[in-house]
Amino acid sequence: MTLVPVLAVVVVPAVFGALHWYLYRRLIRQNTSRGARARRAGAALFVVGPLLAGTAVVGGFSSMPMAVERVVAWPGYLWLAVFLYLLLGVLAGEVVRPLLNLWLTHRHRASAVVVDPATPAADLLSRRLFVSRAIAGVAATAAVGVVGHGTHGVLNGPSVKRSVVPLAKLSRAHHGFRIAVVSDIHLGPLLGRRFAQRVTDTINGTQPDLIVVVGDVVDGDVDELSDAVEPLARLRARHGTYFVTGNHEYISGADQWVEKVREMGWRPLENARAELPGFTLAGVNDFEGVATGRGPDFTKALGDRDPALATLLLAHQPTAVHEAVRHGVDLQLSGHTHGGQLWPFTYVAEAANPTVAGLERYGDTQLYVSRGAGAWGPPTRVGAPSDVTIVELASRQA
Repeated sequence: MTLVPVLAVVVVPAVFGALHWYLYRRLIRQNTSRGARARRAGAALFVVGPLLAGTAVVGGFSSMPMAVERVVAWPGYLWLAVFLYLLLGVLAGEVVRPLLNLWLTHRHRASAVVVDPATPAADLLSRRLFVSRAIAGVAATAAVGVVGHGTHGVLNGPSVKRSVVPLAKLSRAHHGFRIAVVSDIHLGPLLGRRFAQRVTDTINGTQPDLIVVVGDVVDGDVDELSDAVEPLARLRARHGTYFVTGNHEYISGADQWVEKVREMGWRPLENARAELPGFTLAGVNDFEGVATGRGPDFTKALGDRDPALATLLLAHQPTAVHEAVRHGVDLQLSGHTHGGQLWPFTYVAEAANPTVAGLERYGDTQLYVSRGAGAWGPPTRVGAPSDVTIVELASRQA
């Protein structure tokens, strides 16, 4: 057994358990009396919550039946999100706690009249309990509120963003060509057919010239999710819908999904390209495919193209931009990052990707990264709202 699996199997659960014990002590044990109903309920929550969360995570990477996964995924993943913001709230409370205790002590001394030697000690314990309960209440309220708002935002469907991208090689005749960019829908045990219909309605409502789906449509097998993806077959654009694989397609079985989207009327670009009005559209497989010998082949996708035409590259992961620059791509369209999805993981996403969201330039190549339409893990977004982006190509000759 190598070091990484050992860390995953032993260290991560140990840390996860230790953090839960810390929260239990701060939120429940210190604020309730022994044998009280509130303490028993809190203890049950801090046992069942992490067990469901662990089962949901393991189920996402195993052959657990989708019906069973759906049962544990909702409470398990929501607990993970609540746990994160409970932890942040309680840690923030550790900074405030001594200041509140000091302030209350000074206030008490200024106003108290001591008549019983035992009174100061009792008052001190009472003040500390008050501060502890106040911090626990604020942390719990904030965590539930943040997760509730972030979950509602996901389930309500992606908003529409718009970005104008000037291309030096785009002719004046194709100025204003509109591309709907959608990524990271993540249909699976949490987001299903109803969510797919919301995404479809949002995209079709923009009446784009072209739709590009840049990976991570699903988390599961075709047999389990065939009904869920069916609304996406009704995506409509004048020049059709094109698709490239994301890393989750390889986790779910890329071959079956490439065939499925082809049946839905989409055109997969597996290290291939197509000529569209005014530009070349190329697509590469995701880096996850390297393990099975089906990784990205930039030379195959981009070689021997007409250099006079602007080239757009579909690549799930933004890190492909380094190869895009080397091959003279004008614009790369990507997803994968979710914009960080849950703050403060935004900073982790920024460290791992050249661009987390939006439009940036790398030499003569521009990179646009969508935050994605859905969510992975917790069906929640905080500080990284979901989107479908309408990229409008602009000719510098116009």
